[in-house]
Amino acid sequence: MINITEVEETNAMIEKDNLDVRTITMGISLLDCIDSDLDRLNEKIYNKIYRCAKDLVRTGEEISKDFGIPIVNKRISVTPIALVGGSACHSSADFVTIAKTLDRVAADVGVNFLGGYSALVSKGMTKADELLIRSIPEALSSTSIVCSSVNLGSTRTGIDMDAVRLMGTIVRETADLSAKRGVLNGDTKLVVFCNAPDDNPFMAGAFHGVTEGDVVLNVGVSGPGVVKAALEKVRGADFEVLSETIKKTAFKVTRVGQLVAREASRRLGVPFGIVDLSLAPTPAIGDSVADILCEMGLEYAGAPGTTAALAMLNDQVKKGGLMASSYVGGLSGAFIPVSEDQGMINAAEAGALTIEKLEAMTCVCSVGLDMIAIPGDTKDTTIAGIIADEMALGMINQKTTACRLIPCPGKKVGDHAEFGGLLGRAPIMPVNQFGCDGFVNRKGRIPAPVHSFKN
Repeated sequence: MINITEVEETNAMIEKDNLDVRTITMGISLLDCIDSDLDRLNEKIYNKIYRCAKDLVRTGEEISKDFGIPIVNKRISVTPIALVGGSACHSSADFVTIAKTLDRVAADVGVNFLGGYSALVSKGMTKADELLIRSIPEALSSTSIVCSSVNLGSTRTGIDMDAVRLMGTIVRETADLSAKRGVLNGDTKLVVFCNAPDDNPFMAGAFHGVTEGDVVLNVGVSGPGVVKAALEKVRGADFEVLSETIKKTAFKVTRVGQLVAREASRRLGVPFGIVDLSLAPTPAIGDSVADILCEMGLEYAGAPGTTAALAMLNDQVKKGGLMASSYVGGLSGAFIPVSEDQGMINAAEAGALTIEKLEAMTCVCSVGLDMIAIPGDTKDTTIAGIIADEMALGMINQKTTACRLIPCPGKKVGDHAEFGGLLGRAPIMPVNQFGCDGFVNRKGRIPAPVHSFKN
């Protein structure tokens, strides 16, 4: 049993090192809301989410107060909307009405974000999938809380290159429409995946998988500042001491998440799902994954040795977390978003960190090319090519990879984009200017790798 004495041990971590539970995310199945009438579908969606999540924010705040543990976000994930809206939606505009319903109910229950405006197209697109994907620019530029994701590939099925090419266009259109309307760049709320997990509590990629129960609670912990503080105490030690320190610290952080998850589950009467033990940075000073890498001996994130250091960090975080909870899931590792990590921003500004180096780092980290601002005039096909590269890393390495690329209209390399809050700010990073049109414009899909055949 977990008890309060274990939490008391973390007081210094909370007060000095930015330890927090990054999110409590309630996953809600909308499969029982499916209806051929669009108005009835929207009504059912609103009512189901409100009924399940009306006490989520209050409960999270009460737990935070009772245990003294900061719980930064309360979020909702829902069944991929392409699966839910297929019978009622006959145009992209129909899907946008669902996005607005999701935004309204999310605001009414008080959550920070709602994820699941999503499509799963690793092997091909249905008509509903394509309509939802084409609706993303309008949906994300006309809502404020809704997040969207598209799974484009998997180790088992290969990569749907038709969908990859389409997403290159959608990413550009989302940025352009957001700029035209003067709203937050919708691409900050849009992520594309390979091997997307069903139980991810972190935005923008969260959705409630069809293998999940009707309602479930997942918790995402954080704590890069805690890990850095622990490593400062063993500065100069050998790799055995370094790895053991990371592992023990991850264990303590995950136990806090486990406590919060169990308590939220009990108070809300909702089954506990998983703890995602990812190191998720924020723009706050001292809450940086890049700073951990520097504490391990690098001048900047991106210096030679960065991939090896990140691989060890990620592995030890997982080992420590697995000892702390029987139900670890989601992404679980180290996030390396540029805009949300001050150390990453510093490295990019110094020229130590490039998109190509970040791509190499994604082979061993938790997700992928995350929150990367690129010039506003980047071609659709170039965006698609970057996405294809990242999907290939996930497919071949049998891991989750993702892209959250943010073209910034009117901005060029050397400029900065301001997103605000947890989304932070980002330097506009240079993109390889050589063309890939002939490759990404081919039709069909890249076949699954040979090691996918395990039956």
